[in-house]
Amino acid sequence: MTTRPSTVYFYSTCAVDLMAPQAGVDAIRLLQEAGIEVVFPRAQSCCGQPAYSSGFFDEARRVAQSQLAIFPGPWPIVVPSGSCAGMMKHHWPKLFAGDAALEARAQEVAGRIVEWSEFAQAMGLAQPAPAARPAPPVKVALHTSCSARREMGTHVPGEALLQALPDVELVQQARVTECCGFGGTFAARHPDISGAMVTDKLDALRDTGADVVVSADCGCLLNLHHAAEKRRAAGEALPRLVHLASFVRERRGAADAAQQVTD
Repeated sequence: MTTRPSTVYFYSTCAVDLMAPQAGVDAIRLLQEAGIEVVFPRAQSCCGQPAYSSGFFDEARRVAQSQLAIFPGPWPIVVPSGSCAGMMKHHWPKLFAGDAALEARAQEVAGRIVEWSEFAQAMGLAQPAPAARPAPPVKVALHTSCSARREMGTHVPGEALLQALPDVELVQQARVTECCGFGGTFAARHPDISGAMVTDKLDALRDTGADVVVSADCGCLLNLHHAAEKRRAAGEALPRLVHLASFVRERRGAADAAQQVTD
């Protein structure tokens, strides 16, 4: 996608809506500041991924079907999460295999799904805001979720987006392709394994010497943040954790970066 659309849908995801709303606010504001009208369907809910990844396909199908009708316009559907975008783009059509009408609708919607970092990089949203005050140099490590990397391939535009920001040095972690241990319901079902995985991931991120760790997936950030808070409480110094959209907006120098979207 190279032509900037005049309008997009924004599908916030459960994790952003319930646990990291500021990430959604910043993602929307960046789109609006680029002159793009953002349509936020009020009827949006879950994409169905937790049920789907746990083997509850009928439940996932009902959830997904309820969402197919909320995107009547022809515009791109921007999703601030690689895992949710992957579910909508690659797995929604599978859920309706055998039902010609619903499968066709799911495929049409899937064809308009774009993960936020890919869209932001393609649209050049990392350009500094007019009259923005220069921000101090900073080292940043990027964590890309498994779905974002393997299903959506958005680790490449994510890195490019960060590299386009002035005075941002992108540093690579030793475990760059490894999971953080979240995996949707995996962290709840296998807390010991998840805990070992997030420990390894945090060690690798710390060892980069980064000031900030960014990710475009709030599920990963939630898992990393929970583990990091325990280690900080024990006196360990760890990088700040922030959603990619919030970091981009912060570095662009937006004066109203903390302003909330109400409508």
